[in-house]
Amino acid sequence: MDQLPALLGVVVGSVGSYAAQSLTERRKWKRQREERWDEKRFEIYGSYGNVLKAQLRIAQRIGAALGYPDVADPLPSAEGLPLLAEAESRRTAEWESVLLIGDAATIAAARRWHEMVWTIELLVREGCAAPQDWTLALRRASTARDAFYECARRDLGIAGAPPPSGEWPRPWRAELSS
Repeated sequence: MDQLPALLGVVVGSVGSYAAQSLTERRKWKRQREERWDEKRFEIYGSYGNVLKAQLRIAQRIGAALGYPDVADPLPSAEGLPLLAEAESRRTAEWESVLLIGDAATIAAARRWHEMVWTIELLVREGCAAPQDWTLALRRASTARDAFYECARRDLGIAGAPPPSGEWPRPWRAELSS
């Protein structure tokens, strides 16, 4: 009986030590898991942005060949449309990863951006848009892109506002035509 308090002390100490160690390990595991997912989200969002931007650039170059304003490096439709189809296939594959890992706001913003790119694709496929419709479509795509990056940054826990978007069309173009 004299040793019972000492034995209880050892048992309580062991249980407390085990509980503290388990809690510490669980927190460490959760933190590491969150870091892995943050890295994966960063990669996926960046990759999606890159493939969508490439798709947009091909559409813009086809638009330049059609005579639409504010774009350089013309690419004839015959050469560009197969590239555009290939870019859409890459975008579609990347989209599945965004759907899997993104939060609702970022997915909605990504969807809005690629829908704006589709609008630009329709304009180049039809080839009959007025110059002001082309410029408006480019502005809307730029706004949608900014919204995607704002949501992605928020989802990734990146503090601060994203850098300001460039003005489209460029102000100096309007000044030259005045």
